[in-house]
Amino acid sequence: MSVPVPRRAVLRGAVLLGAAAGVTALGQFTADRGARAVGSRVDQPVIANCATWGARPPSSAVTVVQNRPNKIIIHHTAFPNSTDYSLAHAYQNSRDIQNLHMDTNGWIDSGQHFTNSRAGYLTEGRHGSLYALLHGQTMVQGAHCVGQNSQAIGIENEGIYLDVQPPQALWDSLVTFCAFTCQQYAIPATEIYGHKDFNSTQCPGLLHDRLPELRSAVAARLG
Repeated sequence: MSVPVPRRAVLRGAVLLGAAAGVTALGQFTADRGARAVGSRVDQPVIANCATWGARPPSSAVTVVQNRPNKIIIHHTAFPNSTDYSLAHAYQNSRDIQNLHMDTNGWIDSGQHFTNSRAGYLTEGRHGSLYALLHGQTMVQGAHCVGQNSQAIGIENEGIYLDVQPPQALWDSLVTFCAFTCQQYAIPATEIYGHKDFNSTQCPGLLHDRLPELRSAVAARLG
């Protein structure tokens, strides 16, 4: 169904952060009554919600799928490999992605659910994705992988990795975030894929070759 995501609901389910504000908020989310609480095995990583990084509102209501996703799909943005590892750059990267997706691709919002910067900063992509993740019962329909948008969480990793490896900070953040997402949605670590597994694309480059390593690392975090 297509429903608008209330601003109060998004803010309540989000982790509002900023390095300048010194907010850490790891594992501190308190679920609403009847919602899924954050698990104890994998701490909730810091994730900036759409309001924090200055997202534009969606051009129309996002679609909330009344089921849990069954897999994670890894992407790279194919943007240049920036050497700016600041939080401000991570926020600008999220704005650049949203502008591309809305103004060039004609989508209602960012296509991916979450974004991971080269410095390992995590941001919400499509509005409502963080609220859904923290409750663990529904998902927002994305626009990141044809045929999988209503059943897979899409994670964009900043950069292009056709012939170079990502920074260690990005990799470490990806492992932690995938583990947390698997925990929240009861997704097995074996159900982590790359974009090219479903569509004709080079995405996510060398990250695809490391999917067995990623699955193993996530499985170890999950215990």
